[in-house]
Amino acid sequence: MELFGRSWAALRAAVDGLAAEDFARPSGCAGWLVRDLVCHLVIDAQDVLITLVTPSAAEPTRDAASYWEVHREAPDGQDPLDALTVRLAAAYGDPELLRFHLDDVGSAAGRAAGLADPVLRVETQGQVLTAGDYLDAYVLEWTLHHLDLVARLPHVPGPPAEGLAAARLLLERIAGAPFPAALPDTDALLIGTGRRPATPSERASLGSLGPRLPLVLG
Repeated sequence: MELFGRSWAALRAAVDGLAAEDFARPSGCAGWLVRDLVCHLVIDAQDVLITLVTPSAAEPTRDAASYWEVHREAPDGQDPLDALTVRLAAAYGDPELLRFHLDDVGSAAGRAAGLADPVLRVETQGQVLTAGDYLDAYVLEWTLHHLDLVARLPHVPGPPAEGLAAARLLLERIAGAPFPAALPDTDALLIGTGRRPATPSERASLGSLGPRLPLVLG
């Protein structure tokens, strides 16, 4: 639960430190500018708030790893929901309005997560899982999107080391195999989710895991 809070706080702090012109730069998400990614984070924060106040009496159907749907094709930004995010982000006009909205809703999501009972069962997208597993899944979400945020903004601080390590462990659970120990956490996450291609030497070190990559999470 604490790691969720630290990862989310670091991501929001990175957004808060952006210059106005940074919002118009490309992000690490195909077809999205940084402003589109930040708008997506607002929607994610709303989802966290909604889920944490949607309890369920049913048995869990997912955990932090099985929460994710795994696809093989990377998004191209043309999905209707992705396109809607782009239009919503453009409607803000002034980046300060978008920054304010993320801080407002994002702070509330962080407080709600800090108050949540980790064993509480919650429902989201027709599935039931504990609040602890749900928030663990979002450590991976925040960490990947933090990497997306800084992909072309080298002056912006990246995700915290503990978030990278936890996200890697969860991605390894999803993959069903560990990444090579010599591969740094950031590279494991970028390669594992198709955010960058592996070099020939990295591809060789992946062994039997290589053909199963990338894991496009949705």
